[in-house]
Amino acid sequence: MDYQDLAQQILTNIGGKENISKAWHCATRLRFNLKSTDAANTAAINDLDGVITVVQSAGQYQVVIGNSVAKVYDALADLAGLATMTAPQATATEPEDKPNLINRFIGFISSIFTPFLGALAGAGILKGLLALAVALNWLSASSGAYKIWYAAGDAIFYFLPIFLAFTAAKQLHVNQFVSVSLGAALLYPTLVSVMSNATTLHFFGIPVVPTTYTSTVIPILLAIWVLSYLEPLFDKIFPEAVRNIFTPLLSLIVMMPLTLLVVGPIGGTISNALATGMMAVYNFFPIGAGILMGAFWQVFVIFGVHWTFVPLMMNNIAKMGYDPLLPILSAAVLSQAGAALGVFLRTKDSKMKALAGSSVITAFFGITEPTIYGVTLKLKRPFYCAVVGGAIGGAISGAFQVHASSFTLPSLLALPTYLGQGFVGEIIGLIVAFVGALILTLLVGMPKTTTTKTTSTAMTLAAADTTITAPVTGTIIPLTSVNDDVFASEAMGKGLAIVPTEGVVKAPVDGTISAVYPTGHAIGITSTAGIEILIHIGIDTVQLNGQFFETLVKQNATVKRGEVITKFDVAKIKAAGYDPTVMVIVTNTTDYQAVTPTDATAAADNWILKLATNEGVTANV
Repeated sequence: MDYQDLAQQILTNIGGKENISKAWHCATRLRFNLKSTDAANTAAINDLDGVITVVQSAGQYQVVIGNSVAKVYDALADLAGLATMTAPQATATEPEDKPNLINRFIGFISSIFTPFLGALAGAGILKGLLALAVALNWLSASSGAYKIWYAAGDAIFYFLPIFLAFTAAKQLHVNQFVSVSLGAALLYPTLVSVMSNATTLHFFGIPVVPTTYTSTVIPILLAIWVLSYLEPLFDKIFPEAVRNIFTPLLSLIVMMPLTLLVVGPIGGTISNALATGMMAVYNFFPIGAGILMGAFWQVFVIFGVHWTFVPLMMNNIAKMGYDPLLPILSAAVLSQAGAALGVFLRTKDSKMKALAGSSVITAFFGITEPTIYGVTLKLKRPFYCAVVGGAIGGAISGAFQVHASSFTLPSLLALPTYLGQGFVGEIIGLIVAFVGALILTLLVGMPKTTTTKTTSTAMTLAAADTTITAPVTGTIIPLTSVNDDVFASEAMGKGLAIVPTEGVVKAPVDGTISAVYPTGHAIGITSTAGIEILIHIGIDTVQLNGQFFETLVKQNATVKRGEVITKFDVAKIKAAGYDPTVMVIVTNTTDYQAVTPTDATAAADNWILKLATNEGVTANV
């Protein structure tokens, strides 16, 4: 992949650096807050080789790249003058399309955890592995090796308020080092020792509630939020010459006692209420909780709302020492891996097979975006199979009331953190989720074509029902030779291209108009036999914004073969500097064993492709 070229095309199609308010990346996605989403060319970005899909969720414009996202972001950062980082990088102005309160909250939670989520997950796995080593008598909890490694694994959790103070301060635009000092003060050894012994301190006669803040989430976030209102007031008090010293001084003088006396106890109360409430719901019907979270966790991921659960799960671990949701979520993740493996075993398309195979591996390690957007959701049925598998596996995990002792990404690597209550049930649940989704995908997860007919007459009729003629008149060329990497790579599907001699597009089949693009440069048709065809007029002609195109049909309209559906001006498209080559693509190529182009060089109402179905019937296209 040419990361520099891909970054340039993404930057161009999101409206340039002038349209970026904030930009950052997570494990698989470029994430933007755009000043205007209307200025982004989503269709063009979706067509880029190297882009899995585009998602607009939680007020963010997300470009799903996969495991190479960091390299693409680095190239984008160089082009747009952004800092290379995994937290939102703000530009000078706020977005014109300001998201609503809920989306802003989800975006805030996402941006404060994303920068160190990998380190958090790795540390959680390390703690789980140490627990496993002790259980198997490989290490003693009193040994030096155990203590050194446990310190490495536990430190990020113990000092979590410091990490959250740093990332939250960046999002709320307050002094990060003052915020870190505030977080560190809450964990100061003297205070921790006094508070843990339930000794009541007094601040000028006002009693301080004895509470420890190690591993907590909500108190420090509330404290930084309060600081975001106080710091601007302090800046107004002092002249610029001394502001850099006296604003931090006054911030610490005011915020530390305010946090211990008011903000911290309020945060602790909220934390306890959330933990108690979540456990009450879970304990009321753990199997139901397993079904719900196992089935819909990946749906939450798609819409970006899964971030709202992260502070809740970490709060559970801080307050109770365990969390019951993480083991359930692993079932949802493993079910996606099983569905992807089913696609890998069933598909005949080499590109889909390669993508499905690699996405099985990434899903095992907890990264499901490439699996969802590149395989299961793209094919729809495998995603539904994964939902069913996740629900069943989650129900089993819930029935055994499995607990996670530490936070990490739900995946196979998280297994050591589930040691203890219900661990055997978790293993059973994960196996059922994976194997169940795999079997369902193999049985019903891939679309089937017409059953093989035993007589030549029946085969002829089957072929006749799917006979498709050339949509335009012109010269036929291989799809691999067109001047567009996405189409030439056949990532959209197999087919061919026609250099048109006239600007009339006819329906190549009896069927239904399945997609009409507002710019008129492309149209989708689904034949009565189920073949899905994309007719794409020209290369990059979406940028003409409808000029020189006239669409004569509407979406969902029924058409007959030979009916004129679109007109375009070949000469004017050329004069504008665009290639008018028409691509004819079978977008559900994976449903067929082979898609073979005609040997003819001219297109004029003749068939142009042959499709061999999985049952052996050959269809002329």
